[in-house]
Amino acid sequence: MTRLSSAVRSLAVAAATLFACTAVSPTAQARTGPGAPGDFVALRAVDPTIIQEMRYPYPHNFMGEPVDGYDQPLCILTRPAAQALHRAQTKLLRQGYSLKVYDCYRPQRAVDHFVRWAKDLDDEKMKAEFYPRVDKSRLFADGYIAEKSGHSRGSTMDLTRVKLPALPTRPYRPGQPLAPCYAPKDQRFPDNSIDMGTGFDCFDTLAHTDDPRIKGVQRAHRDQLRDALGAVGFVNLPEEWWHFTYQPETYPDSYFDFPVAWRSVAGRH
Repeated sequence: MTRLSSAVRSLAVAAATLFACTAVSPTAQARTGPGAPGDFVALRAVDPTIIQEMRYPYPHNFMGEPVDGYDQPLCILTRPAAQALHRAQTKLLRQGYSLKVYDCYRPQRAVDHFVRWAKDLDDEKMKAEFYPRVDKSRLFADGYIAEKSGHSRGSTMDLTRVKLPALPTRPYRPGQPLAPCYAPKDQRFPDNSIDMGTGFDCFDTLAHTDDPRIKGVQRAHRDQLRDALGAVGFVNLPEEWWHFTYQPETYPDSYFDFPVAWRSVAGRH
């Protein structure tokens, strides 16, 4: 068995385990409907080897509850974005790594849920992990929450790299003790990804991709992720090391609201 085929086999086992465990411009338009446009696809249909650890259908996120619109733990993207991820994944597998996505297309109803939560200043049950150094009243002003998200256009995703062979991330248990998202890797919530300096969705300036306090191996890991994705057309959001958008976007001025579910992209290959 070649190194690549061995990596793919290990990845497929890990991905299956994960799936079972977790199984604006002025002219912008909000688009609703029962299904996605024809050029949206499930990432699994384009590349089943990319690990999916979707966070928002479950309570391990900054709100501490499942997010509206995430009916199933599924990454949906525009086809060009999914195909570009596949090209990046093919190269990474040869190097002994895999991509892992946390979030992809995000319906507008999910963004609305974020906004409602951010306005409820009494709900801080996940503060100790996701925003320990940020006053919740500052989430809008500091840019952590907004009424529109590029994710709703279908070409943006949040992701990281995982060293192969990958083991599944331990499931989150609601009510468990929380650790700051910027703590050393062995102290924050366990994640099978390589050390990027903070956890995913860390509302802190340490999550800025080029924050000068991130050095050494953590800096190298961020640069390697950005280089691998940049080579196939993705642009990083400087405030979030995990956030990338494929350019040119298929729908630069549209914000969709179909649910994250297999039925939204039924029959797409």
